Amino acid sequence: MANKRELKKELNDVFANIIEAAYLQEDYGKNADNAKVEEIVDECIDAFDALIARINKRDVEDSKKHYKDIRNDFQSNAQRLVEKVNSL
Repeated sequence: MANKRELKKELNDVFANIIEAAYLQEDYGKNADNAKVEEIVDECIDAFDALIARINKRDVEDSKKHYKDIRNDFQSNAQRLVEKVNSL
């Protein structure tokens, strides 16, 4: 398992790339709706904040399971948001 710092960097990189893709779609896409783009950006920020808060939680009984759950939630959130960007 990667350490907390690497996991936080990965979260930051992935969500930043999703936000960048949404803005690029807004700028260069033919039918991109600005409201939908802003909704995706807001969802990225909310998901990032929630996952960082879970990573920073100190009183965890089973840390291996805790981080595995965080990684699974991260992957499902990222996949869902990428699908939303692709549907713009």
